[in-house]
Amino acid sequence: MNIINYYRDKIKEILLKEFDIEESDLKNISLEFPKDSSLGDLSTNASMVLSGKLKKSPQEIASIIINLIGKYPDFEKVQIAGKGFININLKKNIWWDLLSKILKKKDKYGDSNYGKNEKINLEYVSANPTGPLHVGHTRGAVFGDTLSNILKKVGYSVCKEYYINDSGEQVDKLAQSVFFRYREACGERIEDIPEGLYPGDYLKPVGVDLKNQYQETLINAKKEYWLPIVKDFSINSMLNLIKNDLNLLGINHDIFTSENKLLNDGLVEKVFKEMDKSNLLYEGETPPPKGVLKSDWSKKKHILFKSKNFGDDEDRVVKKHDGSWTYFMPDIAYHKDKYNRGFNKMINIWGADHSGYISRVTSAVDAVTNSKSTLEVKICQLVRLMRGGNIVKMSKRSANFITLRDLVEEVGSDAVRFMMVIRKNDAPLDFDYDLVKEQTRDNPIFYVQYAHARICSVIRKVEDEGLFLVNDGTILESNFTLLSNSDDIELIKVISSFPKIIEQAAIYKEPHRVAFYLRDIASSFHSYWNLGNENNNLKVVNINNLEETKARLALIISVGITISEGLRLLGIKALEELR
Repeated sequence: MNIINYYRDKIKEILLKEFDIEESDLKNISLEFPKDSSLGDLSTNASMVLSGKLKKSPQEIASIIINLIGKYPDFEKVQIAGKGFININLKKNIWWDLLSKILKKKDKYGDSNYGKNEKINLEYVSANPTGPLHVGHTRGAVFGDTLSNILKKVGYSVCKEYYINDSGEQVDKLAQSVFFRYREACGERIEDIPEGLYPGDYLKPVGVDLKNQYQETLINAKKEYWLPIVKDFSINSMLNLIKNDLNLLGINHDIFTSENKLLNDGLVEKVFKEMDKSNLLYEGETPPPKGVLKSDWSKKKHILFKSKNFGDDEDRVVKKHDGSWTYFMPDIAYHKDKYNRGFNKMINIWGADHSGYISRVTSAVDAVTNSKSTLEVKICQLVRLMRGGNIVKMSKRSANFITLRDLVEEVGSDAVRFMMVIRKNDAPLDFDYDLVKEQTRDNPIFYVQYAHARICSVIRKVEDEGLFLVNDGTILESNFTLLSNSDDIELIKVISSFPKIIEQAAIYKEPHRVAFYLRDIASSFHSYWNLGNENNNLKVVNINNLEETKARLALIISVGITISEGLRLLGIKALEELR
């Protein structure tokens, strides 16, 4: 049950019956959990939203609304605060009923039909198949995979896609680099890999595999013969490497789409002709790039897309004067292909170096789908690795970089996944090796897992001592009215916000909200637990009061259910014990 949505709808129903207003007049009405719980359980801006429409002050409207909703049976107290906010206290039985529902729903708690099974194409990672995934790719991979889990949780049908950039100069360089490693595997002494190619040792095993399959038959072959063979072999090897690396984080895409296949199947040419027929293209010249004088600029006729008509800041070349495609045209065709596959909603996860590319691609999607499809791009900012308080320096050019595999093998998949979403995606992220290994509250993944493990430990203890069998339904028969003090209710309130957090994380495409929430609920649980250290009457397990113990077990089990499901959304398995 999403308490916020439920009571917001109830309040709207009451207002629609009382006032001469339309549903549209209520669209900006919010219902929130107040930051200061002493003000109430819920707070709404309804009086301020309706003030202009009803031509009365917010305070006047608030007085009327209070009289109306104050009669609602679930509300204990309704009062005005400040300039017209209305604060609401719920009756305690509402919180107790919520516990019962959570215990019954278990991992389904927080599920909703917000997305109404709408199809979403979520493209993420899509790294060039020229080497292993590095730290920057890792953030986008975790962000995209977590977002997929969240979107599914609220009722969307998500297709996770990887776009393979297997056409163009970079894969030719890959093939040439692998050919050097192949020659090396055949016994030739290779001193240095030429400038501009890929010098990393990660290609040595690929050269060996190529030699094992083709022996020395390619050594004296002409380039036009060996290049396509080595290119296909190298791309497949790199894709397998990438898939294996992603699997370390539990990431598996539903579909891999090849740029080269789009070109070979004629889809790029087809979409180009469709755009031309729709008057989206024209022949023209491009102005010189910034810093280049007009006198030094060679004017040539290109085919340009009228992207300014669709929100871009300039028209973009899609076909060069020599008849070759720019990088942009296959991207347009690729997104049109997504649309043709039934996706009216697309989300792309890109790295910070692609932020300047957003407007041209979103404008193209708008144009080629006749505004029937939308593309939203989320940018993941850079990751800075820290060790011993110092920045870990890396250089991709010299093949001196930290890979996804390096990261996972040192600190573990769970730590990587949690820390990659502990900051908003468009903010730079510091990944501190030392912090994620600490067993302190400063390490958020440890702090959250410790909360869940502590709950599991309590369950084992009461079962081992023969007090209860937690999974036999006994807990559902708890007398929840015994959870009546403010600390009990406050912890239930924290649990109750979970569905809202998930829905907002889906709406705004912000997985960090879930990570923040998990840290908050863990903190609330630890504080609740520590009350028993100060007062024996507040211990969760009190053998002198088994009924109260059963009720408090129900409460902390609900916390455990919520933490476990929140971690699952982040791609992390909740631990039952820490080792």
